Amino acid sequence: MDRLRAYEVFVTVVKRGSFTRAADALDTSPANVTRYVNELEAHLGARLLNRTSRKLSLTGSGETLYARCKSILDDVAETEGLVSSASVEPRGRLRINAPVSFGILHLAPLWPEFMRRYPQVELDVALIDRVVDIVDEGYDLAIRISRAGSANQAARKLATSTNILCASPDYLARRGYPVAPADLIDHQCIGYSYAATGDEWQLIDGKGKAHVVKVNCAMRSNNGDTARAAALAGQGVIWQPTFLVGDDLRAGKLVRILPKYRLPDIDVLALYPSRRHLSAKTRAMIDFLVDAFGGVPPWERAGEA
Repeated sequence: MDRLRAYEVFVTVVKRGSFTRAADALDTSPANVTRYVNELEAHLGARLLNRTSRKLSLTGSGETLYARCKSILDDVAETEGLVSSASVEPRGRLRINAPVSFGILHLAPLWPEFMRRYPQVELDVALIDRVVDIVDEGYDLAIRISRAGSANQAARKLATSTNILCASPDYLARRGYPVAPADLIDHQCIGYSYAATGDEWQLIDGKGKAHVVKVNCAMRSNNGDTARAAALAGQGVIWQPTFLVGDDLRAGKLVRILPKYRLPDIDVLALYPSRRHLSAKTRAMIDFLVDAFGGVPPWERAGEA
């Protein structure tokens, strides 16, 4: 039995949820898929999958093996990609999705340098704040601002951004400074439509205790720059990342509030459909962005907010 192939077949069955769909993905027959899984179970002396006429589910042993096999296959694919893409010149159309504000502030200044380095690559950049399905919508790469990646895609971390609660000096002069999370209930807040927790803002104190406050939002927007503009105009308190408000904090246009409480950090991730057969153009862009955002990210380099 080719164990690496058996691992690949097993992982594909789990991902696709059926032997038939796995066979289609692997360009083989369902009988071959069944044979590999049966041989793998016999080799290990353990049942890996519970099979019914309608669905598959992992056994405890299957869950353990799936996690390990997926990691092994990802490592193998990444190693192969490093070797193969190193000898191929990046070329062709590269479709990238990114959030609007981050794309304008921190990605747009990078594109000219990438184009100079890789003149055979044609960039197609779409700035969209909603979370897209990069496979269904045909993207090679997506820049995602998130606390986590996706179980269905490979991801590489580019940087971390700190979340900050802040408001304009004018607003705070009129409404006062909150000294505890509960004080936010009496303040006018500006929410972000795509926030995972909605209007429930979570702050963590110095002892690690979480304080959840349901704030009153006078306005919500699916775009961070819109929320920022409202805050700059004195219309309320915002929760936004330093990549968006860092310069305003340093210039005194916005003031950080509740500095003794921490908000969950967010990661800037490069997401791509799979490590398998990663194209030279996609790998070149990922490596370029890792280098551009490496170390202290650009929104923090002018000094701490």
